[in-house]
Amino acid sequence: MAAKSGDTVRVHYIGSLEDGSIFDSSEGRDPLEFELGSGMVIPGFDEGILNMNIGDKKKVTIPCDQAYGPSREEMVIKVPRPQFPDHIEPEEGLELMLQGPGGQPLPARITKVGLDEVWIDANHPLADKTLIFDLELVGIDPKSKIIMPGDDGPAPKIIMPGN
Repeated sequence: MAAKSGDTVRVHYIGSLEDGSIFDSSEGRDPLEFELGSGMVIPGFDEGILNMNIGDKKKVTIPCDQAYGPSREEMVIKVPRPQFPDHIEPEEGLELMLQGPGGQPLPARITKVGLDEVWIDANHPLADKTLIFDLELVGIDPKSKIIMPGDDGPAPKIIMPGN
């Protein structure tokens, strides 16, 4: 049975960059479980699983536009030093949590510290990157179909007591 959109799949994976460095893996953990085609994972990962059968293994290369996209200039913020929180000593590479427009947490990192400004980058750390995944499909739960009256023949006749 091949994996298709709507199925819940379980996948073991190793994610690496073009230089061979590993950025994520399910090794030593439960497999990643998600609904295929639902947007729960990056598009290239979804596409890589489509039509695989349980036990299949393969390597997929996902260009940045099918992963986390290109970096966006508007996601790099310059904060004047006087507006930077006093309790945080800014240094390059420091990871911060910002608050997005809807109040959601937005991970970011300091990319440059100047005398007058601190540059904070809220782009995804894997933006601009081609990702390589070694995939193994370990489970498929097909999308269940609920049969409603009228879908599969005439509606059942309901008999009430006393009728």
